[in-house]
Amino acid sequence: MKNILKLNSAVIFAACALLGSGAQAQAPAAPPAASATQAKADFQWLGQAGFRITTPGGKLIVIDPWIKGGPKAPANYKADLSAVGKIDLLLVTHAHVDHLGDAAELAKINNTKLYGPADMVTPLILLGALPAELGHRFNKTGAVKPLPGIKVTAVQAEHSSLLVLPNATTNKPEPHAAGEAMGYIIELENGFKIWHMGDTGLFGDMKFIAEHYKPDLVLIPIGGNFTMAPEDAAFALKTWIKPKMVIPMHYNSNPLTPGTLAEFQAAMKGSTIKVIPMTEGQTVSF
Repeated sequence: MKNILKLNSAVIFAACALLGSGAQAQAPAAPPAASATQAKADFQWLGQAGFRITTPGGKLIVIDPWIKGGPKAPANYKADLSAVGKIDLLLVTHAHVDHLGDAAELAKINNTKLYGPADMVTPLILLGALPAELGHRFNKTGAVKPLPGIKVTAVQAEHSSLLVLPNATTNKPEPHAAGEAMGYIIELENGFKIWHMGDTGLFGDMKFIAEHYKPDLVLIPIGGNFTMAPEDAAFALKTWIKPKMVIPMHYNSNPLTPGTLAEFQAAMKGSTIKVIPMTEGQTVSF
């Protein structure tokens, strides 16, 4: 199937909508190429739920890369996906276009496996969007060790997942079942743990996940409508999760996610959790 992922992102996003401790900030610019080793991990926000992470061991992890269609993605990456760098680990939380985004194309550019929910990866392969050898299927509580010193565990997210691709004959958008959305606990070489929550609403087992995996940093959606709003995200953090640090995400890129950073910061007042606000394209180090 040619040009399987080149459908205009706005059209796909509209179809989906109808269906349904501390950090050191740097200027908003592309981070330097990964070195063999470094003392810290660098996090660059790609917009929405997308992150580009350079690990302490110099590996490059990319999560939910909505770049070409992402209105707030860094311009240099939008112009040339190869500018993202040589990706060592590619993770996607679910099939909605603002998360799956350019992942299949990046997998092929880098000859890198796309790790994601089993029932999302399967239709991507069967529909010809992703070569079979570039897909890795796993599910909630399943753990993988894709790189030396790096472990990724799939965890619950309270959300839906729908794959929309153009019909091979008509080129019209066509929906496909894509399993269930997930979040990820990512443990880096130095033991630093990240909980990328993906898209999620509130659920009580957030408390269990936090107690069991003990994340140092949580990447949490605050946009509302499709996910937790700022007040619900703050409630989960202060009541159940209680991490050292949090980066709010999944806001500011879509009018259907109206939650704001200011609302989230107001809801977090009185908490000792360090809120690390970012702008799209910015990099922070831990």
